[in-house]
Amino acid sequence: MPSNLQYTVIIEKAGTNYSAYCPDLPGCVAAGNSIEETIALMTDAIKAHLELMKEDKLEIPEPTTRAVNIEVTV
Repeated sequence: MPSNLQYTVIIEKAGTNYSAYCPDLPGCVAAGNSIEETIALMTDAIKAHLELMKEDKLEIPEPTTRAVNIEVTV
């Protein structure tokens, strides 16, 4: 039975575009012209990455990474 997993994705401004990666899935990356496009591409990349892991009979890692925003006064 399929299960829903929620992976943390880090999105960074990279010059004139955006890049993203998933710390829990090394090598799973995407880049796009906007944050929205990058999220859509990263969603597809994660799905493809996990599908390949299943085909190779590799264990799908549980999401463990969390990201938080911390506000500081400077």
